[in-house]
Amino acid sequence: MLGLPDGIRACLFDMDGVVTKTAVVHAAAWKEMFDDFLREWSAKNGKPFVPFDPVRDYDEYVDGKPRQEGTKSFLESRGISLPEGSEDDPPSAPTIWGLGNRKNELVLAVIKRDGVEVYDGSRRYIEAVRADGLRTAIVSSSANTVAVLDAAGIAGLFDVRVDAQVARERGLHGKPAPDTFLEAARMLDTPAAYATVYEDALAGVAAGRAGAFGFVVGVDRVGQAAELRAHGADIVVQDLGELL
Repeated sequence: MLGLPDGIRACLFDMDGVVTKTAVVHAAAWKEMFDDFLREWSAKNGKPFVPFDPVRDYDEYVDGKPRQEGTKSFLESRGISLPEGSEDDPPSAPTIWGLGNRKNELVLAVIKRDGVEVYDGSRRYIEAVRADGLRTAIVSSSANTVAVLDAAGIAGLFDVRVDAQVARERGLHGKPAPDTFLEAARMLDTPAAYATVYEDALAGVAAGRAGAFGFVVGVDRVGQAAELRAHGADIVVQDLGELL
């Protein structure tokens, strides 16, 4: 009924784009932040302005990764090097952390203004998973996971949470490393071979495969089914409701 192999005991869900309709908010925030930066950088360096692509650049360089790693990854793709800075850099600072903090500021403003929507198919699927006695975890690279879950009213659907704050506290590497998913499985007292990963990001699917999880479900919201399979998804669906 749940579309899972026999023996699966825990389900580990990414948040943005899998459970909540916040991936599009993140993509728009990345674009606004990077385009503002790139315009200024191009003018100062006599280079043509090439805007951030909210599909190709988002999928390739930032989706699913910790904020500062996504920032650095995209800038490196453009041959741009900035100082790392520090976590408390203001959003105006020309540093990796400063740009990341500006992006986060934009995301929080949209969440506060518009709230958070949950994919209906995902809500129904997670409720069915729990009704069947399986444990659940939310595993996100976001530092705003608690705020998003609370705004969406779905915090109670997950037994454990592993997000950017937990990763920082415990020294876990972000996706595409499998550390955060492995930590969630450990917290649920479930070996990776008996847990399923649900991801819409290429980096997240790669993390599921790298962690040798029992099953990896790719969620294709933007027409990248082939890429999700290439990165390690065992199955690709457009919505988790398809698995019911």
